[in-house]
Amino acid sequence: MEYSPRFRAFPTTGQRESLDWTRDIVRQVYNHALHEFNKIPENKGTLRQRVWQVRDTLPNLKQWWTDLNKVYSTVLQKAVERIRTNINNLGKLKAKGYDVGSLNWKAPREYRSFTYRQSGFELDKKSGPRDRAILRLKKVRGETLEIPIRLHRDLPEHDAIKEVTVKKESTGAWYASFCISTDEPEKPEPEDIDSEDTVGLDLGVLNFIHDSKGRSIDRLDLSDERERLEREQRSLSRKQYESNNWQKQRRCVAEVHARMSNKKRDYKHKIAHFYATTYDAVFVENLNVKSLLESGGNARNKHEVGWSDFRQILEHHCDKHGTHYVEVPAQGTTKECAKCGCESEKPLWVREHSCPSCGFELDRDWNAALNVKSCGLSELGVVHSKATPVETATAVDTLSVSASRVVEAGSSVLKERTAQAVSE
Repeated sequence: MEYSPRFRAFPTTGQRESLDWTRDIVRQVYNHALHEFNKIPENKGTLRQRVWQVRDTLPNLKQWWTDLNKVYSTVLQKAVERIRTNINNLGKLKAKGYDVGSLNWKAPREYRSFTYRQSGFELDKKSGPRDRAILRLKKVRGETLEIPIRLHRDLPEHDAIKEVTVKKESTGAWYASFCISTDEPEKPEPEDIDSEDTVGLDLGVLNFIHDSKGRSIDRLDLSDERERLEREQRSLSRKQYESNNWQKQRRCVAEVHARMSNKKRDYKHKIAHFYATTYDAVFVENLNVKSLLESGGNARNKHEVGWSDFRQILEHHCDKHGTHYVEVPAQGTTKECAKCGCESEKPLWVREHSCPSCGFELDRDWNAALNVKSCGLSELGVVHSKATPVETATAVDTLSVSASRVVEAGSSVLKERTAQAVSE
């Protein structure tokens, strides 16, 4: 599996200038390549072939654009190949129903990274103090830079580092990402999994997660950061655009955004790591996040939760630790009773599940998590027991029952009342 750990880099002032210079040169190469790519008709080859036609012009381009000789060759090639990656990503968004346009030129503030592929870099973990390393990058403004980085965790076992991406965040901080390939651990066979070693997750708004074991995980409280963001944003709006004070305040706003994003990402990674290392299979509902965000009411809380981001992180941790990850349809998980399977309509403000058929009472989200687990076990093929629906007055429909027609489960006069209801 592909794995890209990211580490903080600490370049000196001179190294920052060289990195910024290289980043801007690579940006200009990307814009030039995009201009040349747009002039090639679509019938002149596939997307890959047309991108390669532009990439093959780099040697001739270096003859009159001498600054390119101070940049490593694979960095320039990767910048041209980014056109193909961006077009493929736009195609994926278009397939999901998004209205996408075409690629545009990148402004200096929009192009933040450049990538070394296979060669031109070296990671020296033996130099420097503990938890530090030296990243050597060749031909950065014509010279080799030795940049200190913080190794806050060890790299997983790998044969070689495929790529190194150096990126400057909007806060001004530099990071280095290493693309490596690791062996994906084997997952247990479904027939060998005990249903007790599995868990179902219900994603909510009031609570971040409610699992089938009864645990309720609250949402991350970011009220203090949100208030500070509002103050910093108001201060930014009073500055003259593109002035020195505006640039300084913009970095303050970016730092607040980065702090909030880091907290949310760290929170999700820790939760995902817990479930991936504790259970053999994790089942989660496949919410239609796009339709939920487009619906009215509570939009900020829905967007801030980040359901799609958490599902991607959870899937990554499950693949990393050899745990089955299964997404089940979210339809009906809230309405169905986890004990008998009967459906009952519940408005959003009703937070308790009370089955009108069998009388089963439980927290609304906990009941949904049990349904998610049951559907996941069936989809994965794990042998498990499931309670049969209770006997009801409306025998023609065992899935959805009107509350006014339900007979209490276990009643001594059940059959007599059922016969009376049928005769009516």
